[in-house]
Amino acid sequence: QNTVLVWIPCIYLWACFPVYFLYLRCHDRGYIQMSNLNKAKTALGLILWIVCWADLFYSFWERSQNFFLISPTVLGITMLLATFLIQYERMKGVQSSGVMTIFWLISLLCATVIFRSKIILALNMGAEVDAFRYVTFCTYFILLLVQLILCCFPEQPPLFSETVNDPKPCPEFSASFLSRITFWWITGLMIQGYRRPLEAKDLWSLNKEDTSEEIVPGLARNWAKEWAEALIIKPSQKNYEASLFKVLYKTFGPYFLMSFLFKAAHDLLMFTGPEILKLLINFVNDKHAPNWQGYFYTGLLFVCACLQTLILHQYFHICFVTGMRLKTAIVGVIYRKALVITNSARKTSTVGEIVNLMSVDAQRFMDLATYINMIWSAPLQVILALYLLWRNLGPSVLAGVAVMILLVPINAVMKAQMKSKDNRIKLMNEILNGIKVLKLYAWELAFREKVLEIRQKELKVLKKSAYLAAMATFTWVCAPFLVALSTFAVYVKIDKNNVLDAQKAFVSLALFNILRFPLNMLPMVISSIVEASVSLKRLRVFLSHEELDPDSIIRRPTQARLNYVHFNFSINFTVPEGSLIAVVGQVGCGKSSLLSALLGEMDKKEGHVVVKGSVAYVPQQAWVQNATLKENIIFGREMNESRYKRVIEACALLPDIEILPTGDRTEIGEKGVNLSGGQKQRVSLARAVYCNADVYLFDDPLSAVDAHVGKHIFEKVIGPKGILKNKTRVLVTHAVNYLPQMDTILVMSDGEISEMGSYQELLKQDGAFAEFLRTYANAEQSMENSAVSPGCAGLPRTHAAPQQGVKATVYWDYMKAIGLFISFLSIFLFMCNHVASLASNYWLSLWTDDPVINGTQQYTNVRLGVYGALGISQGLPGLPIVLLAGGIFASRHLHLNLLHNVLRSPMSFFERTPSGNLVNRFSKEIDTIDSTIPPIIKMFMGSTFNVIGACIIILLATPIAAVIIPPLGLVYLFVQRFYVATSRQLKRLESVSRSPVYSHFNETLLGVSVIRAFEEQKRFIKQNDMKVDENQKAYYPSIVANRWLAVRLEYVGNCIVLFAALFAVIARNKLSPGLVGLSVSYSLQITAYLNWLVRMSSELETNIVAVERVKEYAEMEKEAEWSIEQTAPASTWPEEGKVEFRGYGLRYREDLDLVLKNINVTINGGEKIGIVGRTGAGKSSLTLGLFRINEAAEGEIIIDGINIAKIGLHDLRFKITIIPQDPILFSGSLRMNLDPFDQHSDEDIWRSLELAHLKNFVSALPDKLNHECAEGGENLSVGQRQLVCLARALLRKSKILVLDEATAAVDLETDNLIQSTIKSQFEECTVLTIAHRLNTIMDYTRVLVLDRGEVVECGSPDSLLQEKGIFYSMAKDSGLV
Repeated sequence: QNTVLVWIPCIYLWACFPVYFLYLRCHDRGYIQMSNLNKAKTALGLILWIVCWADLFYSFWERSQNFFLISPTVLGITMLLATFLIQYERMKGVQSSGVMTIFWLISLLCATVIFRSKIILALNMGAEVDAFRYVTFCTYFILLLVQLILCCFPEQPPLFSETVNDPKPCPEFSASFLSRITFWWITGLMIQGYRRPLEAKDLWSLNKEDTSEEIVPGLARNWAKEWAEALIIKPSQKNYEASLFKVLYKTFGPYFLMSFLFKAAHDLLMFTGPEILKLLINFVNDKHAPNWQGYFYTGLLFVCACLQTLILHQYFHICFVTGMRLKTAIVGVIYRKALVITNSARKTSTVGEIVNLMSVDAQRFMDLATYINMIWSAPLQVILALYLLWRNLGPSVLAGVAVMILLVPINAVMKAQMKSKDNRIKLMNEILNGIKVLKLYAWELAFREKVLEIRQKELKVLKKSAYLAAMATFTWVCAPFLVALSTFAVYVKIDKNNVLDAQKAFVSLALFNILRFPLNMLPMVISSIVEASVSLKRLRVFLSHEELDPDSIIRRPTQARLNYVHFNFSINFTVPEGSLIAVVGQVGCGKSSLLSALLGEMDKKEGHVVVKGSVAYVPQQAWVQNATLKENIIFGREMNESRYKRVIEACALLPDIEILPTGDRTEIGEKGVNLSGGQKQRVSLARAVYCNADVYLFDDPLSAVDAHVGKHIFEKVIGPKGILKNKTRVLVTHAVNYLPQMDTILVMSDGEISEMGSYQELLKQDGAFAEFLRTYANAEQSMENSAVSPGCAGLPRTHAAPQQGVKATVYWDYMKAIGLFISFLSIFLFMCNHVASLASNYWLSLWTDDPVINGTQQYTNVRLGVYGALGISQGLPGLPIVLLAGGIFASRHLHLNLLHNVLRSPMSFFERTPSGNLVNRFSKEIDTIDSTIPPIIKMFMGSTFNVIGACIIILLATPIAAVIIPPLGLVYLFVQRFYVATSRQLKRLESVSRSPVYSHFNETLLGVSVIRAFEEQKRFIKQNDMKVDENQKAYYPSIVANRWLAVRLEYVGNCIVLFAALFAVIARNKLSPGLVGLSVSYSLQITAYLNWLVRMSSELETNIVAVERVKEYAEMEKEAEWSIEQTAPASTWPEEGKVEFRGYGLRYREDLDLVLKNINVTINGGEKIGIVGRTGAGKSSLTLGLFRINEAAEGEIIIDGINIAKIGLHDLRFKITIIPQDPILFSGSLRMNLDPFDQHSDEDIWRSLELAHLKNFVSALPDKLNHECAEGGENLSVGQRQLVCLARALLRKSKILVLDEATAAVDLETDNLIQSTIKSQFEECTVLTIAHRLNTIMDYTRVLVLDRGEVVECGSPDSLLQEKGIFYSMAKDSGLV
């Protein structure tokens, strides 16, 4: 007692000291001031030291035995060390210390044992007591107790720490050690969440070491090092690739090592249960054993269980936090990479795939972090269990092991499903981006078929893996049982004298139950690792893509000049500083590529590019961020009120800002859905002008705006008198009328500069340019793009997080999706399964209680036979197969509904709903329904029945437990309800804050060239980091809440163990050892089952939300029926193409004003009508009404005597053809883009291409009609895409043709081609043109002039010019009069 017990705490502290000291040195949290608490602890430490050494000097004085000298010396020095640590911790800012708390606890426990024996000694002997030692020991004991109590209180926060200026710091670090190991510190949040729904403002800030700015740079640095090594040092070794795993290990390894220690400790503690059970059974068997032994074993069982709980959840906490950091780091690194990756590399992965890396693959790593330790822990558990089994049953264990090895199933590979999932998401992404075109062309069905075809493949893979999983489940259900059966059978058969008594049977069963877990986990871990390695590979490939060479453009103070070789043509030119240069030429001759080259976006083959100073860039297709109008223009620069006003005025944005509901603070939807094309273009221009750069590159910004607006912009901004007159400006344009004002003009053809010089010089040369001008000198452009489009009354942002619980109806919906018969069948089979399992174990307990006669049991064979029969019947029901097949029915059904409903939604729905949300439904939610929900339901039902079964067995053995089980059940339910309230809201907050991360990422990928041109990468990276942190802010408490719950519930489980053992000890005389064994071995499992049950029920609640969210879209408003049998018009309709508007009016939403009012026009068959008007006059709204994209608010439209509101949408839309404003192509073959229903022959298609002047281009392609178009048609120029749309129209050849400013993005030559094709091919058709360049409609039969939604002038162009009205003033602006 005087040696070992004194030395244990000393050894502990000295062992911890070096590691802990180093840890504190590296992790400095700031300095804590001396407080009374700290003074008290230090004083007590010193007093303890004095007490120990008083003992020591007393021993010297006594000249007693050696150990009286050694122990106090060691103890004294240890107390000094403890005192030193108390101070050192204070200086390093530790508010509550685990190391010290455990030290005081161990010391106290050891001292208690000594104290007890001293008291017994004093009472018994009446022997002479060493009074001095007695007093010092009591003092020592009391001081230890006080120290331990003081240790439970935390210190105040350190000075100068971040938490001081943090509005909502995370209470974790200011919590005491006890509060941290039991996760008590989150209780405040839980109570708040229970009382009222949590909001984002209730969440704490992230701990500093979990934020993006702390984590990402570390990983980025390590990866850069590794990547450079792979490129520079190792290219000699062919197959050497930069290893991402090594980098992740380097970055996150150290913190993760802690979890290793916790896991090892937990695994060892796991085996104390069966060992103590053995002692308990022996105790019940041995009628003469003293009672205290039983109580001692019971206590020990409880303490071990509790320790196990605390350690396990510390371990989980570390794993989850590591996982969270991993995800943060990976998302951050992907984002940073996406900003520097070259365009050619970006083409290899679509936006959808890159977003998938961020969502799916990063998530994989997060999940893996919690499992990875199983790789070594599972084998360790197996080996330990086998060793103990061998001790218990001898060699017959080998039979069981053999069965086990046969049953470990190999997991199926997941790769195929990922592939088709990627394709499906990619296609969905495009469908959602081009939904307007799909609706106008009535192509929804063709695309629905395409999606379903991919989905079919996906389900096939799912089905295959479901059957494999079913086999696996079957083996798992039977495995533990078959192992036990074979072991017991061999054991009793080998030797007649081998008796299966309670101790052998139930200790072995307990060990087999432990074995069950690692064997179940291994396949899961392996498949998780396989998945993660696939993800790792995809990530590595993405992170190893080429990066743009920042030095490809030399930015230095000289004029911009370009000496450039790109692909296979060379370009040389120099732009003097402050000059204005125009670049003109045909569609697809390389004008935009020239600007990309100046931005350093192209692969430079040779030569060099020098640009002076900063660059601003206006792309051809405006890129608008999902932010307010003002933020879009300022774009991260500091606000300068006067400059901002000047810019807005110059870019003609003032009238638009007046129309918008909240002025320049109006939120612009993603991709700028609530702005018209012209407005987006002007916002994009204003952004460039505001940033005050040195060099301006304009890629045809004037094409999308009206003539008068274009003129205004040229004069006020770009031209010789504009805001930018002293800057260097390069303008790509099709507008001839501005050319005389240019300093230099570059004429391009086929990627080369064919001529160059000022306007006059080029005219003198009389080359291609002069020819080009003569053809178009009078032709002039103009007209702006339509009304401020719908729904700009501020867009609803993301979907709000619904607050209430998951309604029971959702489960019912899911069961209906599976099919009710199958649902109930599987529940019934589950019950049979568990009844059989209980019966077999109960039979075992009866068997073990058989009396032993002459060293053997009587009915061994009968017992064995029945046991086997009962056991095998557990696995027989074809339960898993039924369930998983059911899951697949549900997946198919729900996805089909979702797809159908989304395609049937009206246009307004897509304008209101961010596409990120919709894509999320199709990827995340459907994925959940496919692969997460079925196994969760299986495990949920399994755990429920297991818990009920265990309770029944305990009640059978010790009926008195009926007193204790219900109250514990109530505690359990209360804790669980309490938790679920908070957990659900955290989960929802987390998923609401996840969408912006993806939307922002999507947006960045689309506008990456703009971001790079403006050199705003830093700001965007910061924004991304903030969004990720916002998301993790909701995720972190939800991890902790999980742990909070698990600790509480495991204590409930541990209490059940305690009472099961306690009642067994109390009733030891009435009970047979078999029943005791049965009841305790079941109670040992109950903790794990309870834990699992709660996890599964909350997982089920949070995941079943996916069903709810998918169903949510089924209840949305729909547009009218696609086809209506009764009113379907004849197949030849419309025969003449006569269109009448009768008192027609249109509004975008119920609460908005009419955009079109009182329109009465009759258009006869074959007339050519031009529709003109200033911005926002309602020109495009007219076409939307004609196609019933928006339904009429009043009046009607009649085509050839049929009211279009009465027929099906497809019946209508198939008969009218539109060439839309934004030419949208889908990825797929060119042929599919022209004719998705495969209705036409190749000859027809070639004829239409010829008429659309694309034949030469297409026949030059290697794959001709099967040429793959990239996502959004990126690999064709905008002009070519417009011609493809023309070819579509020619193929359909309907009686009514609508041109919605179709020629905005095309040069004059192509425009002429289009116009002449339309004149010749659509001669007898009715043509409605929303005109952009007035010269295109000068020969039309009539012109409608709209203003503020009403027809103000109508007549032939000549008569309108005579009237000198609005039309005349527009023509004057365009220089036509």
